[in-house]
Amino acid sequence: QVQLVESGGGLVQPGGSLTLSCVASGFTFSVYIMTWYRQAPGKERELVASIFSAGGSTNYADPVKGRFTISWDNAKNTVHLQMNSLKPEDTAVYYCNARPFMKSSRYDYWGQGIQVTVSS
Repeated sequence: QVQLVESGGGLVQPGGSLTLSCVASGFTFSVYIMTWYRQAPGKERELVASIFSAGGSTNYADPVKGRFTISWDNAKNTVHLQMNSLKPEDTAVYYCNARPFMKSSRYDYWGQGIQVTVSS
């Protein structure tokens, strides 16, 4: 059973930085796509950034390009999301997602979610 445990959220002022981490355990496939999603109040969940657990290819949503960086630590089975130049519109609950490569969404695993609030 895959488990995802997120950490690193909190309150930060506009222009500040935060790093989210998601520790994964119980992987049974060799390669996963690790993705951060977020959901703001009253809005649908949206993709923020994704990366292959084998390293290399990354993908970012347009609103976060140039400000957020996703990375994968293979030794610790941990995906990080470095968030810089944070804006109030980045306020949301952030979720870590793991999906085995080439598998459908029914194989998805989700973390519990972590709150990020950007406010002065």
